[in-house]
Amino acid sequence: MGALAQVVRGLPRPGDPNLLVGADHFDDAGVYKLDASTAIVLTVDFFPPLVNDPYEFGRIAAANSLSDIYAMGGRPLAVLNIVGFPDKDLPVEILGEILRGGAERVAAAGAVVAGGHSVRDSEIKFGLSVTGLVHPDRILTNGGTRVGDVLVLTKPIGSGVLSTAAKKGIIPESDLAEAIDVMSDLNRGACEAALEVGVHAATDITGFGLIGHAHEMADASGVTIEIDAKSVPLMARTLELARGGTVTRAAASNLEHLVNRFAAKGVDEMLIRVLADAQTSGGLLLAVAPDRTDTLVNALNKRHTRAASVIARVLPKSENTIVVS
Repeated sequence: MGALAQVVRGLPRPGDPNLLVGADHFDDAGVYKLDASTAIVLTVDFFPPLVNDPYEFGRIAAANSLSDIYAMGGRPLAVLNIVGFPDKDLPVEILGEILRGGAERVAAAGAVVAGGHSVRDSEIKFGLSVTGLVHPDRILTNGGTRVGDVLVLTKPIGSGVLSTAAKKGIIPESDLAEAIDVMSDLNRGACEAALEVGVHAATDITGFGLIGHAHEMADASGVTIEIDAKSVPLMARTLELARGGTVTRAAASNLEHLVNRFAAKGVDEMLIRVLADAQTSGGLLLAVAPDRTDTLVNALNKRHTRAASVIARVLPKSENTIVVS
């Protein structure tokens, strides 16, 4: 997180006024205005397999890439596949299953696969470059959070811990059923609910974990976010496995990046690490006015999102961007 921020800050700033959202605040996707009623949303993401089943891996990777469009309030339109594959070491049928899984999630999002690019690689990698559409006046960013808002999370935390445990053989892959369902679930319904109710800000929870992405939201908005640790939904066995030593390296690095901008008040240290742990295709984190919270929760439940949990409140800016209590 820290090294990437330094690199991005050193790049020249685009001067095109039609670039409505760029890299300044580490939003989930870029947004470029075409005309008064249309803007395109652009994102790209790919990674190695988290699960052994190639079809499920394809679904998860595609849902993860599509999530960035939903986090901006957009509608996915077309995608390009990005593939790294060791074709001399593995049967090409495996790649076919990965692409089939990705195509299934793209179709579920109402988008189309327009092509892609592949390279020979020493390990499998898959993801999507996604183009979506959004009205310029309805863009969701991570920088609109207001003092007094509450934050609602739409998926439980735990994919990093569970997938790591399965890779290490600590749990059988059959125990990943919940995590696979959560990771492959689209954030489409959460986006629709957010736009219907009128949230102030949004982001999705991925590599920087809940704490890291909440920090980005707080930093971009000039506020402090206080997370109620007890209110954060967790997948089954997440905390148990974490206490047994199963967390990704990202948990420590995400916390190290925050340094003195993060504070914890009487919270189990291992729960802190879980909340900082990298997630794949996590839920949306939505900032909403207090008087619209129930309406948002009802709208999320109506669309059968994995969670609709009020987990944090927004406070005036202090020395810490994130407080977990």
